Amino acid sequence: MPTKLLAALILGVLSSPMQAGVYYSGDARNELPAEWAGFLRDQRALRLAADPKNAGFNTFVPLRDTAVDAVVKLEQFKKARPLTADELADLGALYLRLGQPEKAVGVLRPANRTHPEQFRIAANLGSAWQQSSDFAQSVAALEEAVRLAPKEFLAVESLHIKLVRSRAKEKKNSSTLDDLFGVIYSGDPGTMDAKEKAKLPANALALVQELALVLPFDARLLWQLAEMANAHGDVRTAANLLDGAIVELGLPAEEARTRRARYRSAADELAKTEEHTVHKGTLKFASAKVFKTLIDETKLPKVDPKGTNPLPWSALSETTLTKKFQPKFLKYVEDCDGRTVSFTGFLRPTCNGDGLTEFLITESPVGCWFCESPGATQVIWVELTEGKTVDFSRAPVQVTGRFELNRTDAESHLYRVIQASVKKVD
Repeated sequence: MPTKLLAALILGVLSSPMQAGVYYSGDARNELPAEWAGFLRDQRALRLAADPKNAGFNTFVPLRDTAVDAVVKLEQFKKARPLTADELADLGALYLRLGQPEKAVGVLRPANRTHPEQFRIAANLGSAWQQSSDFAQSVAALEEAVRLAPKEFLAVESLHIKLVRSRAKEKKNSSTLDDLFGVIYSGDPGTMDAKEKAKLPANALALVQELALVLPFDARLLWQLAEMANAHGDVRTAANLLDGAIVELGLPAEEARTRRARYRSAADELAKTEEHTVHKGTLKFASAKVFKTLIDETKLPKVDPKGTNPLPWSALSETTLTKKFQPKFLKYVEDCDGRTVSFTGFLRPTCNGDGLTEFLITESPVGCWFCESPGATQVIWVELTEGKTVDFSRAPVQVTGRFELNRTDAESHLYRVIQASVKKVD
């Protein structure tokens, strides 16, 4: 890519909301805070980019695939000529996205000496040192990032350095709740003291979501988000976030487990009533998801008419709908219509009991169907092969069957898989 064209691209992207702490010009971002379902899906996409072994059958990992390609191109440019400051910032950010902070430091440290006034280099270097567990070096780089930060990034960079300074003073393997805002989260389900709640800045949720995107494996930031959800009356989401922090990310804190039990119990009691809107809380969101798109269609495999094709949820979520129900699908999704596909997901029964012959599948587990209902593009209707049944399980399953698209019936599901078989994911 010509240098002038690349510079124009970078300037264009920098004018839109971007990920704090790991600044990459190739990201197209929505304004934060993002709704919980979209935020958690995109945060998981970042974890898969850095560590794709948990992708299951859906081996297409969009953020990783595009990052690998971008690294290859920049490394090729590097052999032919010196990289620009913006290119060096991008290369460091890409290595961070791929879970290689040491390589990021190797790029960004000399780049910072050559371009000491480049904000993105300093901020990315601070994140790289943090992910390398060198807090002293991280603080030094983030101090420069705060000094250089444009106005729109100053708040989150200031909170980032506060987090790193706090972590630097801790004992090794500490798992306490970070004191980011000087507030006390009581742990009482669905509430928070009014004076404490008033201490939270108006953009607190957006700031913590930003940090959780910089550090997608950080269980304690998910815990922080859980307490913020609970403080605003959303005890169901608080319990679910703590589930993710403890079960998926391995948070060992006993206090977190105690709070999760309280929130889960309170949420289960609410679920017995018909007041499902009580679960949603008072938080306001600016967008449905973090990334405007996760897909580079050129990276999707060619559909095999006679074989079994992977069906990535990220490809399905790119479908757009008009008010008159006129869906527009990615070409790959269109090409899968009528073909055999396979994907992983979580069962959502439409009736009680085992021996299911048909059911819904979602990408992620959800608690209360009424409160955490996924969008039309995030659910698949499944009908098993005649004579086959499956018992409900909360564990992920792999579904294989014939894929069908719905282009005309607004009262039915967009995606259907028939003549399907189901097996547990190893």
